[in-house]
Amino acid sequence: MGKYALEGVRILDMTHVQAGPTAAQLLAWLGADVVKFEPPGTGDITRVQLCHEKDKDGKWIDSLYFTMLNSNKRSITVNMKSKSGCEAFEALIKKSDVVMENFGPGVLDRFGYPYEKLAELNPGLIYATLKGFGATGPYSNFKAYEPIAQAMSGSMSTTGFPEGPPMITGSQVGDTGTGLHLCIGICAALYQRTHNGGKGQIVEVAMTDGVMNLCRVKYRDHGRLMGGKGELSEYSRPTLGMTYVPRAGLDSGGGQLGNCIPCKPFGANDYCYMVLQEAIFPQLCEMIGGEALKNDPRFLKIGDRRKNQNELWKIIADFAKDYTKFELTKLFNDKDFPCGPVMTTEDNSKDPHVAHRKMWVEVKDEVRGNYWTVGMPVKLSDGLVPEITRAPLLGEHTEDILKNVCGFSDEKIKAMTEDGGFSVPERRKK
Repeated sequence: MGKYALEGVRILDMTHVQAGPTAAQLLAWLGADVVKFEPPGTGDITRVQLCHEKDKDGKWIDSLYFTMLNSNKRSITVNMKSKSGCEAFEALIKKSDVVMENFGPGVLDRFGYPYEKLAELNPGLIYATLKGFGATGPYSNFKAYEPIAQAMSGSMSTTGFPEGPPMITGSQVGDTGTGLHLCIGICAALYQRTHNGGKGQIVEVAMTDGVMNLCRVKYRDHGRLMGGKGELSEYSRPTLGMTYVPRAGLDSGGGQLGNCIPCKPFGANDYCYMVLQEAIFPQLCEMIGGEALKNDPRFLKIGDRRKNQNELWKIIADFAKDYTKFELTKLFNDKDFPCGPVMTTEDNSKDPHVAHRKMWVEVKDEVRGNYWTVGMPVKLSDGLVPEITRAPLLGEHTEDILKNVCGFSDEKIKAMTEDGGFSVPERRKK
């Protein structure tokens, strides 16, 4: 048995940008050998997007966009427009357990490698594909980006305030969320292969499908509206007669009321979010308003509190105005009241709990300079790699992979190199 959860599994990662690399990086952190397959020249386009630092020679360093999504991988550059490049690709397919791609529809087919050809080269291969709208369906040829996936999945229409425009979420539910779904599918296919005779299969995830899954609570509410005959009583605004789920603002959208509470010194992020559980309401009344609040007819029963929740939140906010968000969090949590501060990225980068959970990690990079990245969200008692290592330089491991994975000799590699197998293809003359 391997030391790590996915030790012995090789991933040929042909993905680029965010969703696919997210999935591949998680697999690498679980111990898989992830070979990032990049075109020569620029490689993954995110290497050169949003760069913010230059080296001593004035050359842009690989961007954080790239390095934060490609840790613990190896990089090989291959020119798929050359005979030698295709030979290297086929050798890697035969030596891999999983190939991942998020190209536009038909790209690998045009190179001469439809799924049937790949399965012929390696019957046990798991072909993991990620598309904006999937491989089939009326929208399958549409291009997708994070905001488009949010727009077309129901996420954007339910985010923000009713009186304002639809809004994009700060979290990358389209890209990173879809990467998580793909990772789950790959792990399931790897397990199934252990008891189906070693046969591979296709794992497909669409961004819009993934975001719809993350919006399942909103689709729960859609069912409750019942074609305009139901209502969402937990919302702070009227919903009776609506046939779609509206933007809920800061309402919790769950069985318990919830909202943001402003705290001193009343800056842009000086808020706590509190969930007002039914069980804590009497104790909360004793803390902030005594018997008068507990017996106030506007708040006696849950239905009353839902109906008059805007007034109730004003009373709670009046109590909270003398506390910072961290002081209020401690005060309420000491009483077992669910409450948390609205944390900025800076807050979390300095937070002791985040540090304890290893969710903001410094990566040692002797080439580009050390950088910080978000850590592994899945914790295993055994089986994770011991540390996050730097993202590879473009083509850094080409020769090593050709020799030790593909099994090519030095002479063969030299001949393939001279044939243009690993360099930028020449432009065709017009």
